[in-house]
Amino acid sequence: MTTRKLSCSTLGVAYLLTDVAHSYTRDMDHTDKDEHHRQITDGWFRAGIFGISDGLVTNASFILGFAGANPGANVVRLAGLSALVAGAFSMASGEFLSVQAQKELLDYEVEVERRAIAEHPELERQELAALFRARGIEEDLAERLATDLMRDPDLALRTHAREELGVDPSATGNPLSAASSSFVCFSIGAFIPLIPWLFPAHSSQVWWSVGLAGVSSALVGAGIGWFSRRGMVRWAVRQLFFTALAAGVTFGVGRLVGAH
Repeated sequence: MTTRKLSCSTLGVAYLLTDVAHSYTRDMDHTDKDEHHRQITDGWFRAGIFGISDGLVTNASFILGFAGANPGANVVRLAGLSALVAGAFSMASGEFLSVQAQKELLDYEVEVERRAIAEHPELERQELAALFRARGIEEDLAERLATDLMRDPDLALRTHAREELGVDPSATGNPLSAASSSFVCFSIGAFIPLIPWLFPAHSSQVWWSVGLAGVSSALVGAGIGWFSRRGMVRWAVRQLFFTALAAGVTFGVGRLVGAH
């Protein structure tokens, strides 16, 4: 009997250690390669990638659309600067509001779960045990695990939130980091195709914008592919394709409108 209890206890501790570590540890070393998990749940990563990509595509298209109508370098420069400023503020405010709304929604649901644990601990313990059994844990061990977890309200809350909501209560998003990341990255992306128009007018400004936007789009795509481990070349080609498509269409529209 003593051996069986020791075995169950050891297995229970092992389960808790591995399950919690896999779910909540942010910088855990892999055994097969020297890398760490990256913290991307605050929203800054998505906002940054979307921001620089959107800045490139939007302003390259905007600038080339105006350039296609041939209104003069000063007009194109003003249009590009206006699009950069307006787009950066629009992206930042949109990111802040969306991440804040999501955060408040998740915080509310987590608080509902926190109250349930405080007011109905036995029901929540039974719910945890059922979740463990659904994972294939034996009934006796599932009951022991649920009982042990409920002794620590914070750990119980994190487990309930992860299993029922799919979130970590400590990582529901950071609106300010998402907004600032979006603002800065959009500005960088939008500034790149604008660079040639900041110098005295010359006949190759359009081609410099096209070249800078194309190279930058490929580099951004390659960076996404490297971060996601989904193929740098594939992502570079994908990003370049959509940038070229948007810029080509707007340049054609500008040329058509400018001709009339």
